[in-house]
Amino acid sequence: MGKLVRYATDKDYRFSVNDAHGLYRNMPDDEYLKRKFHARLGRDLDLDNPVTFNEKLQWLKLYDRQPIYTTLVDKYEVKKYVADLIGEEYVIPTLGVWDRFEDIDFNALPDQFVLKCTHDSGGLAICRDKASFDIEKAGERIRASLKRNYYYRFREWPYKHVKPRVIAEAYRTDTPDSTELTDYKFYCFHGRPDCVMVCLDRGTGDTKFYFFDREWQLKRYNKRGKAAPPGFTIPKPEGMDEMFRIAETLSSGIPSVRIDLYQSSGQILFGEYTFYPLSGFEPNRLPEADLYFGNQIDLSKVKKTDFRH
Repeated sequence: MGKLVRYATDKDYRFSVNDAHGLYRNMPDDEYLKRKFHARLGRDLDLDNPVTFNEKLQWLKLYDRQPIYTTLVDKYEVKKYVADLIGEEYVIPTLGVWDRFEDIDFNALPDQFVLKCTHDSGGLAICRDKASFDIEKAGERIRASLKRNYYYRFREWPYKHVKPRVIAEAYRTDTPDSTELTDYKFYCFHGRPDCVMVCLDRGTGDTKFYFFDREWQLKRYNKRGKAAPPGFTIPKPEGMDEMFRIAETLSSGIPSVRIDLYQSSGQILFGEYTFYPLSGFEPNRLPEADLYFGNQIDLSKVKKTDFRH
Protein backbone atom coordinates (compact mmCIF):
# COMPACT_ATOMS: atom_id res chain seq x y z
CA MET A 1 0.00 0.00 0.00
CA GLY A 2 2.91 2.32 0.74
CA LYS A 3 4.13 2.16 -2.85
CA LEU A 4 0.68 3.06 -4.15
CA VAL A 5 0.51 6.11 -1.88
CA ARG A 6 4.00 7.14 -2.92
CA TYR A 7 3.11 6.66 -6.58
CA ALA A 8 0.09 8.93 -6.14
CA THR A 9 1.85 11.65 -4.13
CA ASP A 10 5.51 11.67 -5.24
CA LYS A 11 5.90 12.89 -8.83
CA ASP A 12 9.57 11.89 -9.03
CA TYR A 13 8.81 8.35 -7.88
CA ARG A 14 5.86 8.18 -10.27
CA PHE A 15 8.09 9.32 -13.12
CA SER A 16 10.73 6.71 -12.28
CA VAL A 17 8.17 3.89 -12.17
CA ASN A 18 6.55 4.92 -15.44
CA ASP A 19 9.95 5.42 -17.05
CA ALA A 20 11.01 1.90 -16.07
CA HIS A 21 7.96 0.62 -17.95
CA GLY A 22 8.88 2.58 -21.08
CA LEU A 23 5.96 4.99 -20.95
CA TYR A 24 7.99 8.05 -21.96
CA ARG A 25 9.67 6.89 -25.17
CA ASN A 26 7.83 9.57 -27.16
CA MET A 27 8.54 12.38 -24.70
CA PRO A 28 10.78 15.12 -26.18
CA ASP A 29 14.38 14.75 -25.06
CA ASP A 30 14.58 18.09 -23.25
CA GLU A 31 11.43 17.46 -21.20
CA TYR A 32 12.51 13.90 -20.44
CA LEU A 33 15.95 15.00 -19.22
CA LYS A 34 14.49 17.72 -17.01
CA ARG A 35 12.18 15.25 -15.33
CA LYS A 36 14.85 12.55 -15.07
CA PHE A 37 17.32 15.05 -13.58
CA HIS A 38 14.89 16.09 -10.87
CA ALA A 39 13.93 12.49 -10.12
CA ARG A 40 17.58 11.45 -9.82
CA LEU A 41 19.19 14.49 -8.19
CA GLY A 42 16.29 16.28 -6.54
CA ARG A 43 16.78 19.64 -8.22
CA ASP A 44 15.76 21.41 -11.40
CA LEU A 45 17.84 21.15 -14.56
CA ASP A 46 18.74 24.56 -16.00
CA LEU A 47 19.33 24.05 -19.72
CA ASP A 48 19.37 27.80 -20.42
CA ASN A 49 22.32 28.44 -18.13
CA PRO A 50 23.97 25.11 -17.23
CA VAL A 51 26.91 25.45 -14.87
CA THR A 52 27.77 22.11 -13.26
CA PHE A 53 29.21 19.06 -14.98
CA ASN A 54 25.95 17.12 -14.52
CA GLU A 55 23.98 19.99 -16.07
CA LYS A 56 26.34 20.52 -19.00
CA LEU A 57 26.31 16.82 -19.86
CA GLN A 58 22.53 17.04 -20.27
CA TRP A 59 22.98 20.12 -22.51
CA LEU A 60 25.57 18.26 -24.59
CA LYS A 61 23.18 15.32 -25.04
CA LEU A 62 20.74 17.71 -26.69
CA TYR A 63 22.95 20.08 -28.66
CA ASP A 64 26.28 18.37 -29.41
CA ARG A 65 25.23 15.73 -31.92
CA GLN A 66 28.14 15.09 -34.24
CA PRO A 67 27.64 12.05 -36.53
CA ILE A 68 31.11 10.68 -35.63
CA TYR A 69 29.91 10.11 -32.07
CA THR A 70 27.79 7.16 -33.25
CA THR A 71 30.96 5.47 -34.51
CA LEU A 72 32.85 6.30 -31.31
CA VAL A 73 30.33 4.57 -29.01
CA ASP A 74 29.98 1.51 -31.29
CA LYS A 75 32.28 -1.03 -29.62
CA TYR A 76 33.02 -2.69 -32.96
CA GLU A 77 33.31 0.25 -35.35
CA VAL A 78 35.39 2.37 -32.96
CA LYS A 79 38.28 -0.10 -33.13
CA LYS A 80 39.18 0.79 -36.70
CA TYR A 81 38.88 4.49 -35.86
CA VAL A 82 41.27 4.15 -32.92
CA ALA A 83 43.68 1.91 -34.86
CA ASP A 84 43.88 4.48 -37.65
CA LEU A 85 44.45 7.27 -35.12
CA ILE A 86 47.01 5.82 -32.70
CA GLY A 87 47.91 2.35 -34.01
CA GLU A 88 46.44 -1.15 -34.03
CA GLU A 89 48.70 -2.23 -31.16
CA TYR A 90 46.49 -0.25 -28.76
CA VAL A 91 43.31 -2.12 -29.75
CA ILE A 92 42.15 -5.32 -28.03
CA PRO A 93 41.78 -7.98 -30.76
CA THR A 94 38.25 -8.86 -31.89
CA LEU A 95 37.65 -12.61 -32.13
CA GLY A 96 34.29 -12.39 -33.87
CA VAL A 97 31.19 -10.29 -34.45
CA TRP A 98 27.61 -11.56 -34.77
CA ASP A 99 24.09 -10.20 -35.13
CA ARG A 100 22.62 -12.87 -32.84
CA PHE A 101 23.88 -14.73 -29.79
CA GLU A 102 22.77 -18.00 -31.43
CA ASP A 103 25.29 -17.45 -34.24
CA ILE A 104 28.32 -17.63 -31.92
CA ASP A 105 30.47 -20.74 -32.43
CA PHE A 106 31.85 -21.21 -28.92
CA ASN A 107 34.02 -24.10 -30.10
CA ALA A 108 35.99 -21.65 -32.22
CA LEU A 109 36.66 -19.30 -29.29
CA PRO A 110 39.68 -19.63 -26.97
CA ASP A 111 39.42 -20.75 -23.36
CA GLN A 112 39.12 -17.13 -22.18
CA PHE A 113 37.27 -14.28 -23.89
CA VAL A 114 34.89 -11.37 -23.29
CA LEU A 115 31.48 -10.93 -24.95
CA LYS A 116 30.23 -7.37 -25.41
CA CYS A 117 27.21 -5.83 -27.05
CA THR A 118 28.27 -3.11 -29.45
CA HIS A 119 25.40 -0.72 -28.86
CA ASP A 120 24.96 -0.24 -25.12
CA SER A 121 26.62 -0.15 -21.71
CA GLY A 122 26.46 -3.24 -19.53
CA GLY A 123 25.78 -5.91 -22.17
CA LEU A 124 28.79 -7.97 -21.07
CA ALA A 125 29.78 -11.54 -20.26
CA ILE A 126 33.31 -12.55 -19.21
CA CYS A 127 34.58 -16.08 -19.76
CA ARG A 128 37.63 -16.91 -17.63
CA ASP A 129 37.31 -20.67 -18.18
CA LYS A 130 35.23 -22.06 -21.04
CA ALA A 131 34.75 -25.35 -19.23
CA SER A 132 32.75 -23.64 -16.47
CA PHE A 133 31.30 -20.79 -18.54
CA ASP A 134 27.51 -20.57 -18.20
CA ILE A 135 26.51 -20.07 -21.84
CA GLU A 136 22.79 -20.08 -21.03
CA LYS A 137 23.15 -17.29 -18.45
CA ALA A 138 25.37 -15.29 -20.79
CA GLY A 139 22.81 -15.75 -23.54
CA GLU A 140 20.00 -14.39 -21.39
CA ARG A 141 22.00 -11.25 -20.67
CA ILE A 142 23.22 -10.69 -24.22
CA ARG A 143 19.83 -11.34 -25.83
CA ALA A 144 18.16 -8.88 -23.46
CA SER A 145 20.75 -6.25 -24.35
CA LEU A 146 20.40 -6.84 -28.09
CA LYS A 147 16.68 -6.08 -27.84
CA ARG A 148 17.27 -2.75 -26.10
CA ASN A 149 17.87 0.66 -27.64
CA TYR A 150 20.14 2.16 -25.00
CA TYR A 151 19.33 5.70 -26.15
CA TYR A 152 15.89 5.58 -24.52
CA ARG A 153 17.32 4.86 -21.07
CA PHE A 154 19.09 8.21 -20.60
CA ARG A 155 18.66 9.91 -24.01
CA GLU A 156 22.34 9.51 -24.86
CA TRP A 157 21.93 10.36 -28.55
CA PRO A 158 25.13 8.70 -29.89
CA TYR A 159 23.67 5.27 -29.09
CA LYS A 160 20.39 5.80 -30.93
CA HIS A 161 21.49 4.48 -34.32
CA VAL A 162 24.20 1.98 -33.36
CA LYS A 163 23.56 -1.44 -34.92
CA PRO A 164 22.98 -4.03 -32.15
CA ARG A 165 25.62 -6.74 -32.43
CA VAL A 166 27.74 -8.85 -30.13
CA ILE A 167 31.51 -9.15 -30.32
CA ALA A 168 34.03 -11.44 -28.67
CA GLU A 169 37.27 -9.85 -27.52
CA ALA A 170 40.53 -11.30 -26.32
CA TYR A 171 40.63 -11.64 -22.52
CA ARG A 172 43.11 -9.31 -20.83
CA THR A 173 44.23 -8.77 -17.21
CA ASP A 174 46.73 -6.48 -15.49
CA THR A 175 49.32 -9.26 -15.30
CA PRO A 176 49.33 -12.97 -16.29
CA ASP A 177 48.67 -14.02 -12.68
CA SER A 178 45.90 -11.46 -12.06
CA THR A 179 42.14 -11.70 -12.54
CA GLU A 180 41.66 -7.90 -12.56
CA LEU A 181 41.95 -5.37 -15.37
CA THR A 182 42.36 -1.91 -13.86
CA ASP A 183 40.38 0.88 -15.49
CA TYR A 184 42.08 4.22 -16.13
CA LYS A 185 39.38 6.74 -17.04
CA PHE A 186 40.63 10.08 -18.36
CA TYR A 187 38.33 13.09 -18.07
CA CYS A 188 39.03 15.24 -21.13
CA PHE A 189 37.76 18.70 -22.00
CA HIS A 190 38.26 20.23 -25.45
CA GLY A 191 41.06 17.75 -26.12
CA ARG A 192 42.82 18.30 -22.79
CA PRO A 193 42.93 15.45 -20.26
CA ASP A 194 42.38 17.04 -16.85
CA CYS A 195 42.67 13.99 -14.59
CA VAL A 196 42.40 10.22 -14.47
CA MET A 197 40.05 8.14 -12.34
CA VAL A 198 41.72 4.89 -11.31
CA CYS A 199 39.22 2.08 -10.67
CA LEU A 200 40.48 -0.64 -8.34
CA ASP A 201 39.05 -3.80 -6.72
CA ARG A 202 36.27 -4.30 -9.26
CA GLY A 203 36.11 -8.01 -8.47
CA THR A 204 35.36 -7.41 -4.79
CA GLY A 205 31.98 -5.74 -5.31
CA ASP A 206 33.37 -2.63 -3.61
CA THR A 207 35.12 -0.77 -6.42
CA LYS A 208 37.36 2.12 -5.37
CA PHE A 209 37.52 5.30 -7.48
CA TYR A 210 40.56 7.55 -7.02
CA PHE A 211 41.27 10.73 -9.03
CA PHE A 212 44.79 11.94 -9.89
CA ASP A 213 45.91 14.91 -11.96
CA ARG A 214 48.76 14.88 -14.50
CA GLU A 215 51.29 15.56 -11.72
CA TRP A 216 49.89 12.50 -9.88
CA GLN A 217 48.40 14.51 -7.06
CA LEU A 218 45.32 12.96 -5.48
CA LYS A 219 42.17 15.00 -6.16
CA ARG A 220 39.34 14.70 -3.66
CA TYR A 221 36.27 14.78 -5.87
CA ASN A 222 34.13 12.14 -4.15
CA LYS A 223 31.67 12.57 -1.30
CA ARG A 224 32.19 10.89 2.06
CA GLY A 225 31.82 7.14 1.77
CA LYS A 226 33.52 7.17 -1.63
CA ALA A 227 36.45 9.38 -0.62
CA ALA A 228 40.04 8.20 -0.26
CA PRO A 229 41.32 7.91 3.34
CA PRO A 230 43.61 10.64 4.74
CA GLY A 231 47.12 10.55 3.34
CA PHE A 232 46.14 8.07 0.64
CA THR A 233 48.14 7.60 -2.54
CA ILE A 234 49.16 4.83 -4.92
CA PRO A 235 52.32 4.58 -7.02
CA LYS A 236 52.11 6.27 -10.39
CA PRO A 237 51.82 3.46 -12.96
CA GLU A 238 54.50 3.15 -15.57
CA GLY A 239 53.21 4.45 -18.87
CA MET A 240 50.84 6.95 -17.24
CA ASP A 241 52.37 9.91 -19.10
CA GLU A 242 51.88 8.05 -22.39
CA MET A 243 48.28 7.27 -21.44
CA PHE A 244 47.64 10.98 -20.86
CA ARG A 245 49.08 11.69 -24.32
CA ILE A 246 46.89 8.99 -25.90
CA ALA A 247 43.81 10.39 -24.17
CA GLU A 248 44.70 13.82 -25.53
CA THR A 249 44.91 12.48 -29.09
CA LEU A 250 41.67 10.48 -28.85
CA SER A 251 39.69 13.36 -27.30
CA SER A 252 40.81 16.01 -29.78
CA GLY A 253 37.92 18.17 -31.00
CA ILE A 254 35.43 16.90 -28.41
CA PRO A 255 34.14 19.32 -25.75
CA SER A 256 33.78 16.64 -23.08
CA VAL A 257 34.55 12.93 -23.15
CA ARG A 258 36.02 10.29 -20.90
CA ILE A 259 38.65 8.11 -22.53
CA ASP A 260 38.89 4.69 -20.88
CA LEU A 261 42.21 2.88 -21.14
CA TYR A 262 43.81 -0.25 -19.69
CA GLN A 263 47.35 -1.48 -19.18
CA SER A 264 47.91 -5.22 -19.56
CA SER A 265 51.40 -6.59 -18.91
CA GLY A 266 52.80 -3.16 -19.71
CA GLN A 267 50.78 -2.80 -22.93
CA ILE A 268 48.42 0.20 -23.08
CA LEU A 269 45.01 -0.73 -24.51
CA PHE A 270 42.00 1.30 -25.58
CA GLY A 271 38.76 0.65 -23.72
CA GLU A 272 36.01 2.97 -24.92
CA TYR A 273 34.71 6.50 -25.40
CA THR A 274 32.31 7.57 -22.65
CA PHE A 275 30.57 10.84 -23.46
CA TYR A 276 28.35 11.07 -20.39
CA PRO A 277 29.84 9.53 -17.21
CA LEU A 278 26.96 8.11 -15.18
CA SER A 279 24.85 9.82 -17.84
CA GLY A 280 25.19 13.15 -16.03
CA PHE A 281 23.27 11.92 -12.98
CA GLU A 282 26.26 11.50 -10.65
CA PRO A 283 25.16 11.87 -7.00
CA ASN A 284 28.50 11.06 -5.33
CA ARG A 285 30.61 13.91 -6.69
CA LEU A 286 31.30 16.80 -4.34
CA PRO A 287 29.41 19.99 -5.34
CA GLU A 288 32.68 21.87 -5.81
CA ALA A 289 34.00 19.07 -8.05
CA ASP A 290 30.77 19.08 -10.08
CA LEU A 291 31.27 22.81 -10.56
CA TYR A 292 34.99 22.42 -11.33
CA PHE A 293 34.37 19.88 -14.10
CA GLY A 294 31.54 22.01 -15.43
CA ASN A 295 33.87 25.00 -15.65
CA GLN A 296 36.19 23.03 -17.94
CA ILE A 297 33.52 22.87 -20.66
CA ASP A 298 33.10 26.01 -22.77
CA LEU A 299 29.72 25.58 -24.42
CA SER A 300 30.34 28.63 -26.60
CA LYS A 301 32.88 26.50 -28.51
CA VAL A 302 30.30 23.80 -29.31
CA LYS A 303 28.84 23.68 -32.79
CA LYS A 304 25.24 23.57 -31.65
CA THR A 305 22.77 21.28 -33.38
CA ASP A 306 19.02 21.17 -32.83
CA PHE A 307 17.81 17.97 -31.18
CA ARG A 308 14.28 18.57 -32.49
CA HIS A 309 15.32 17.79 -36.06
